[in-house]
Amino acid sequence: MQYSKPMIDLILELRRRVPSQLKPGIKLANPEVLQELADFYPHCKETVTRALIKELFQMAGDDWMAELEPKSEAKPEKSHQVKVYRGQVTLTERPNPGEEEAKKKDKPVRMYRGQVVYR
Repeated sequence: MQYSKPMIDLILELRRRVPSQLKPGIKLANPEVLQELADFYPHCKETVTRALIKELFQMAGDDWMAELEPKSEAKPEKSHQVKVYRGQVTLTERPNPGEEEAKKKDKPVRMYRGQVVYR
């Protein structure tokens, strides 16, 4: 990637602002400098540093702006349910509503003399 003069200035300013453990990786000779900044962005608490990283990634292009977006997992979070039985506390996963319907559909239907038996 070709860095422009404003991008170089932003990288040098970011090198001064990041914590000391990240400084060795934030240099122009490092080809992964933008990826390291993208990894640091969600953990950064300083608004000025976050703004500088965002401005740098706007100059780098739309592909890099997508790196700053929070990563959403396709897997939904499961909720848990606390059950207490005779003093024993257990934590069980609560099934999603879609999973419950699928389980009900998979159950065989009970029949008695041609009639459906409900329980």
